[in-house]
Amino acid sequence: MFDWTAASIPDQTGKFAIVTGTGGLGYETALELASRGAEVVLAGRNRTKGEKSVARILAEVPSAKVSFEELDLASLNSISVFAERMKASHRVLDILVNNAGVMSPPERKTSADGFELQFGTNHLGHYVLTARLLPLLRAAPRPRVTTVSSGMHRIGQIHFDDLQFEKKYRPAAAYSQSKLANLMFAFELQRRSDAKGWGLLSDAAHPGYALTDLIPNGPGTTGMSYQFSRMLALFLSQSPAEGALPILFAATSAEARPGGYYGPTGTFELIGVPGHAHSSKLAQDKAVAQRLWDVSQQLTGVTFE
Repeated sequence: MFDWTAASIPDQTGKFAIVTGTGGLGYETALELASRGAEVVLAGRNRTKGEKSVARILAEVPSAKVSFEELDLASLNSISVFAERMKASHRVLDILVNNAGVMSPPERKTSADGFELQFGTNHLGHYVLTARLLPLLRAAPRPRVTTVSSGMHRIGQIHFDDLQFEKKYRPAAAYSQSKLANLMFAFELQRRSDAKGWGLLSDAAHPGYALTDLIPNGPGTTGMSYQFSRMLALFLSQSPAEGALPILFAATSAEARPGGYYGPTGTFELIGVPGHAHSSKLAQDKAVAQRLWDVSQQLTGVTFE
């Protein structure tokens, strides 16, 4: 546990940050970074929602340097176009927060490139985005990449025999696989940065049970899972602003460490102040992480070289 609150966020003046996801955790993360002086791009696929979020930030922090940019993480072409715009308009990237995600749609859906939507968006999309932005990150003096995982990673497996869940789609299993992949990516990115001299601080965070639109936009507001989540929310949930604190700690704190993983320290890591989070044994398996990296490269055709 760290004695760390929103007031602990250090000055970010002069830094450039990209945060994926325009609502909930993405909005709160962008708001705090902008309020501390960072120039922030809030990136997402919904222009109307993104521009509303930017307007809300500017209403609260009139001096904020914040803008919206279109980015669909379910489209490799959209990611490439976005990255080229960023490279044309900026010399460095100090902070990349890989936050946006899709959670457990009841029916199997695919990305623009034919990947199962959760694996394609949550993991492959951020893998490709980070690779495309690596030149800007390497140009920064102390670049950070913070990838948002979930406590659900602990029940996840990497189904190499059926990564796209084509044989039998199970929403929760597909989601937990993508969140495990997020965490393994963060750890493997740090190992590769250390080996190749990229100079990155790559870490991960999870928000606990933050009351965002992730469940209504994913599993929906009917069925047993929603009813359970409503009951759980009565006792063990926190606001999006509170859920964003571990992410902000990972992205800004001098106490954050390369390859670290942070989350709430209260009951079942669902609520509470930021601290070290527990990762599964599989998340720390270097051989599986290397295989996942290689498969991600093969599927997308994108490398970090």
